[in-house]
Amino acid sequence: MPEQEQLFQDVGERIEALRREIEHHTYLYYAQDAPEISDAAFDSLMRELRELEQAHPEYHDPSSPTQRVGGYVGEQFAPVQHAARMYSLDNAMDLDELDAWIDRTYEAFGREVPLCCELKIDGSGIALSYEVGRLVRAATRGDGTTGEDVTTNIRTIKDVPLRLRDVGAAALNSAESVIEVRGEVYMPKASFERLNAAAEHEGKQSFANPRNAAAGSLRQKDAAITASRDLSTYIYAVASNASVAVEGQFQLLEWMRSAGFHVNPDVALCESREQVRAFCENALENRGGLPYEIDGVVVKVNEFALQDSLGFTARAPRWAIAYKFPPEEKTTKLLDITVQVGRTGALTPVAELEPVTVAGSVVSRATLHNEDEVQRKDVRIGDTVIVRKAGDVIPEVLGPVESLRPTDAAVWTMPQVCPSCGSPVVREEGEAAYRCVSIDCPAQAAEKLEHWASRGALDIEGLGKEVIGRLLGSGRVSDVADYYSLSEYDLSTLDMGRVKADGEAVHLGPVVAAKILDQLEQSKTRPFARVLFGLGIRHVGKTTAEAIADAFPSMEALRDASEDDLASIDGVGGVIARSIRQFLSTPDNVAVIERLEGAGVNMAQEVSGADVAQTLEGLTFVLTGSLVQSGMTRDDAGARLKEMGAKVSGSVSKKTSYVIAGEAAGSKYDKAVSLGVPVLDEAAFLQILETGHVPE
Repeated sequence: MPEQEQLFQDVGERIEALRREIEHHTYLYYAQDAPEISDAAFDSLMRELRELEQAHPEYHDPSSPTQRVGGYVGEQFAPVQHAARMYSLDNAMDLDELDAWIDRTYEAFGREVPLCCELKIDGSGIALSYEVGRLVRAATRGDGTTGEDVTTNIRTIKDVPLRLRDVGAAALNSAESVIEVRGEVYMPKASFERLNAAAEHEGKQSFANPRNAAAGSLRQKDAAITASRDLSTYIYAVASNASVAVEGQFQLLEWMRSAGFHVNPDVALCESREQVRAFCENALENRGGLPYEIDGVVVKVNEFALQDSLGFTARAPRWAIAYKFPPEEKTTKLLDITVQVGRTGALTPVAELEPVTVAGSVVSRATLHNEDEVQRKDVRIGDTVIVRKAGDVIPEVLGPVESLRPTDAAVWTMPQVCPSCGSPVVREEGEAAYRCVSIDCPAQAAEKLEHWASRGALDIEGLGKEVIGRLLGSGRVSDVADYYSLSEYDLSTLDMGRVKADGEAVHLGPVVAAKILDQLEQSKTRPFARVLFGLGIRHVGKTTAEAIADAFPSMEALRDASEDDLASIDGVGGVIARSIRQFLSTPDNVAVIERLEGAGVNMAQEVSGADVAQTLEGLTFVLTGSLVQSGMTRDDAGARLKEMGAKVSGSVSKKTSYVIAGEAAGSKYDKAVSLGVPVLDEAAFLQILETGHVPE
């Protein structure tokens, strides 16, 4: 063999040996939590491998450990069909409900059966596909049937094996050695804190919680950004139990660990309900000490054969349940009560809190709704108060710890003048809120500008709170019509109130400016109902705006409508009718509308659905969750149903005909089940759009 050929063979062997060595130490570090070498030694191995691969590109392998970090920017995420549906889980909201599920499970088999308990990781679902032991595809959960291809981004997560360890691959049952595993991508608490600290330093919006941060990081179109976010995984399931030669869930987790996957060590095979309860109580007690967020415990029938005999409902397996933790409550100091002025002039008291971490994120402010609520809860400045997140999302103050009340705790009362403009505030008879009556109030202007750009209204991406505040403060805009007079220069030179390391001021820049201008142009084509909602007419929400647009399908027709005409619209009535007439009779508002018309903003209802068969007439639908497969918003989906004669409601009742449940369906799904209202998935919804009829 010539000397050069022998050299290349030696290089190839060294490259393969380095890859195996690095994979071995990665497995010890992430799967076993038992590293054998220092970080510096690991980095040295990685550096040698990277240099050899760069010098000899003929040995390129997408499964190499060096291929984790990328800079690929994709145009979109391609759809991926899962090997089998990724189901949701039914919930037990307390230990009594969990006991009831265990009773039903034992009764189904006529005996006690082993149950596997696992911590419920608060992350983003993922499916990983391996062929001949090598990672070939990664997809988000999506609607459970179809997800988004995020393979490039998943390759940047260090604990995801790019190829299975030999001992794991050897245990595959499939003749073609193909397997799809499932788990959660999550962001450790420390990484989440660093990410938000960096965002705050750069003046960017922070993430609400680690779950949102993980999901957002996973769907970055630049894989280098995903790589920088320090994500991790816990893998816990397979698409088909027949894929591996094990007989139960607990044994599956052991196999996964041997194959190189990162598997949560806090699992237990429980032989009795007492052991299950003890596991759940221990998890709840110690959740705060974990380096990642959990929101419950998943309990599964362990044996796969028994799982198969129980099967699935339309939404979830009968052989598993999620015990959900009660909302986390913390105590903290109420430092002050400030007042926030909304777009309609309503004054809202806000609790300024000593920062405290609740349900995975730092809470420093919480609404107190109105003066009556402050008095009812008897919270005083200086109190130690109990804080929780309603639905694990919205911070709220439950009340004071009266035994810890200091002697100088101050009773709060609503100010008699607006904190933004100093104008008098009034409280109308029958209302709980005080309002600023000045039309020149700058706080109301900011809220109105933000409302116009919000997702439910004109949906102008890029016009967030910070940018709008800067535009308003610089005098570039004062009302929503001013948006459409902005030039590229106006936006690109906008001072963002920060400086670079060299002391130079930070401006919005031409790239962001161009994107905002494009979004503004697109906003001109939004439906007339969304324009009405975006105008911020008092009492006119999205549903009311749609009803008004249906009755008076243009701004011209609406201007000519009398108060009685408006009041006759189903769901409007006298109060809303008076509010609309007052708004449209105010010269300043009329001037803004005329300028919007002049800018080309849509002021008429599209009547494309006039010839659509009204096959859904008499049916009432409620939409919940995200429609991932179709990519529609719930507003768009509701509009399509209305075109066919259906009514679309925002709440579930006994009068609801069907609930359409997308991804991450919430309390509306649970209420539908409790009331016996039929629940349809997104596939059924798409069939309705195609055929005009509800499938059997």
